[in-house]
Amino acid sequence: MEMNILYEIKENGYSLQKLAVSHPELLTLKDIPQNPEYHGEGDVLRHTEMVCEELTKLAPWQALPEEEKALLFLAAAFHDIGKPVCTKQEDGKWVSPKHTIVGEKIFRKTAYQEAERFGLTFAQRELVAKLIRCHGLPLWFWTKKQPEVELCKAAESIPLKLLYLLAKADTLGRQETLPSQLPSQVELFGEYAKELGIWEHPYTFANPYTKFQFFQKDDLWQGTQLYDDTTFDVIMMAGLPLSGKDTWIAQQGGALSSEGRPPVVSLDDLREKLGIPPTKNSGKVVQEALELARGYLRQGQPFIWNATNLLQETRQKLVRLFAGYGARVHILYLEVPYQELLRRNRNRARHIPETVLKDMIRKLEVPAPWEAYQVTLEGR
Repeated sequence: MEMNILYEIKENGYSLQKLAVSHPELLTLKDIPQNPEYHGEGDVLRHTEMVCEELTKLAPWQALPEEEKALLFLAAAFHDIGKPVCTKQEDGKWVSPKHTIVGEKIFRKTAYQEAERFGLTFAQRELVAKLIRCHGLPLWFWTKKQPEVELCKAAESIPLKLLYLLAKADTLGRQETLPSQLPSQVELFGEYAKELGIWEHPYTFANPYTKFQFFQKDDLWQGTQLYDDTTFDVIMMAGLPLSGKDTWIAQQGGALSSEGRPPVVSLDDLREKLGIPPTKNSGKVVQEALELARGYLRQGQPFIWNATNLLQETRQKLVRLFAGYGARVHILYLEVPYQELLRRNRNRARHIPETVLKDMIRKLEVPAPWEAYQVTLEGR
């Protein structure tokens, strides 16, 4: 194991207190209140300490390979890192709505911008981020209209056996005033994941088209085999500015078509053509881009949509539009190290203010494998 946070966790004997010395952001959990009905143990930091302690007692965790043990401990340490931002009082009770979503983004932003301190690979960082995002899933999946969809979505990004262990430790690392139903819900989650065949790996769909449609429709059984009637390809680029999207298109974009590089719908090029500054009237730029895209879609013409596409909601609107014309939509996410991003920005004639760039990083949602016909992540 390399000299990084995972090595540090192992060498410190899986101690949250020692981890907090080099990662003081964990101390922001101190004095953050919780609803005593579910958390009689005290503040979020105390809860996190208990979760980490309970995790290391679990025999299945002890049996994991060293890297997975450390990654899961790291997820447990940061699983509630969103609570300091989200905690508030509603009707006299402390609540933390959307703390898993916020926590995922906080962890990703911190581990990305401070890569030297964390030392995680792209895949390691995203595994921990997704565990943080999904750590509440085992407690509420059964309330959903189609719980198998939620489980299959999660399984596309993380092994559910790891999520089960994190949720189990989360339920054990607390003191509830009433008899708890949470442990039984976590066990139900584990049983259902095994029944669906997604305990250790994603569901094996009949083909990529069936997989795509399963996550787009509300009433499709995962075991269905659909005929793939898609007729052409559309690549949707995604990634922060200066992450190499234009370079990739210039060097590899031609592989999409036997007739050479297909047309590119670039929001930056349209903005420059229309003389619209980056912070002004983005709606007009998007409308112009959509008109161009619809022209290609009607012709069944492959093309590349080139924009940052940092938010899942934005990507899904476009995916549905393109797929509605019979396109196979591929999302290609590119990422370069933070310091390289800053260097490129400083050398750029029309550089982006660092405050704007940091805000983009704060909002970033890395594409999940279920979002399109094919999703490729190229992070370093």
